[in-house]
Formats: sequence, C-alpha cells, structure tokens
Amino acid sequence: MFLFATLAEATQYLNFHDLMGEHSEVAFSVFGWPIRWYALAYLAGIFLGYWYLLKLIAQPGAPMARRHADDMIFYAMLGIILGGRLGYVLFYNLESYLKQPVEIFKLWDGGMSLHGGVLGVLAAIWYVTRKEKLSFLRFCDYIACVIPFGLFLGRLANFVNGELWGRVTAVPWAIIFPRGGLEPRHPSQLYEAGLEGIVMMAVLAFFFWRTDARYKPGFLVGLASLIYGLSRFTVEFFREPDVQRQWVVDATGLSMGQWLTVPMIVIGLWLIATAKRRRQRVEPVAGPDAVA
Repeated sequence: MFLFATLAEATQYLNFHDLMGEHSEVAFSVFGWPIRWYALAYLAGIFLGYWYLLKLIAQPGAPMARRHADDMIFYAMLGIILGGRLGYVLFYNLESYLKQPVEIFKLWDGGMSLHGGVLGVLAAIWYVTRKEKLSFLRFCDYIACVIPFGLFLGRLANFVNGELWGRVTAVPWAIIFPRGGLEPRHPSQLYEAGLEGIVMMAVLAFFFWRTDARYKPGFLVGLASLIYGLSRFTVEFFREPDVQRQWVVDATGLSMGQWLTVPMIVIGLWLIATAKRRRQRVEPVAGPDAVA
C-alpha cells in the first residue's frame, strides 16, 4: 500500500499497464501455446492445499486417511472447475449463454464463480464421505482450512489479469485499469486476496493448531464460511458490480455477490453456534490416537 501511495504521488495514479504490462495475463508460452496465470493459480492452489491437508491429517484424531486425501484432490478439481463454471453461467450470465450454449464450454475465455466452486467442492466432499462412510462435517472442517490458498492465489490472478476491478475512487493507491476506463479504481482484487486468503488462513490456522476446534464438527467450516461471507460482502462495496447484473444493484442496493454471501454468513453462524453440541469421542480414521 505504501508503494501504491508513493507511485500515486509521483504520477497522480498508477496505470495498470505500467505496473503489469499489456499482456499480463500470460505467464509464458509453450510451443506457442499461452500458459495463463489464472490456470497456474488454480494448479498451485490445489497442490498447496493438498500439501497442507497432509500436514493436518497427520495430527491426532484426523477424519480421513492419506488415501482419502488422494481421492479428494481429484474430485475437488472436478468440483472447482465444473461448479465454478456452472455457477458463473447460472448466477451471472445465464441470458447470454442461453443464446449461445456452446460458449459454456470455452473455459479459456474466463468466467468462474467462487460460489459455484464452493458448491462443487461440497458435492465432491459429499461423494467421497458417502462412499467411504466418513464424517461429512469433519471432512469439511479440514478442507476448509486449505481453501485460503486457492482464494489468495485466485484473487492475485484476477489482479494480474486486470479483471474484476473496483469502483471509481480517489484514494492514493487507486489504479487505472485500461479495460475499466480512464478513471482510477480500487484494486479490490487485492483487498479480497488479503481478507479471503491471508486473514482467513491465519484465523483458521490459529483455531486448528491452538485450540480443540477441530474436534467440534462443523466449527472450522462454519468459521471459514462466516469469514468469507463477511469479507466478500464488505469488499463488494468497493468492487465494480458485474455489468450483466447491475439490475440487481439498482433494484436492491446490493450486488449479486453480496446476496450470494448471505446464506454463507447465516450457515456459518449456525454451524459455529451448534458445533459444541456435536462434539463426541473422535476415533481417528488413520493413526492410534482417539480424542475425547
């Protein structure tokens, strides 16, 4: 933020192309095929999350074994991609895709919904836990702890792509996004990266490693849902609403993104409030330790 303020004083407002270049969305090319930062962010988020999940399940009372984590990484990838894409189609651009259904399959053109991705991951967890007869809520608790990796990297990729910019503002660290016009705007992607990624990771890590929260089924996933919901709801006041859903803002005063976070906030509060009563003797799926 200090860097943004300093640059802003020198040039009034920082231009995105001066910071990231004109083709910032492409990381490198392989045989002429562009490899985009967004794709790399997805892959890095999934594999970092997998690495951290293995650290979590190595602790006493884990609700899954290594083989379950291995299965989950595959189904989670499917859930993120399919859920994220279908969520974007249904929540944000249904009218356009109904006119040209083939466009739904053009993932390389962008268009993913985080809310849809969450639903996709939940469907993957439901499938794995039902097949392996595991605790759905405790499984969700552990997966929730690794989600911030993907959120953080995904929002950084949004920034590098110069997309999902913020509303027009006069704050010193505002950035001019060429595709967003000539007005300086909030770098709302970075706000989201900080809140949904760094803050959520820190809070969940504290409760996992420093408290007995992981033995209260639903507490950690409820906390993650609450943090994300409040973070997204707040940042939406600084983020430019999607053009195709501007009518939602005009009619209600809130954006589509904010309305979609309301159920997450309510469910998160309920899971946290009721987690203690669900606590019981935890028999681990792997390892010798049980926790009362």
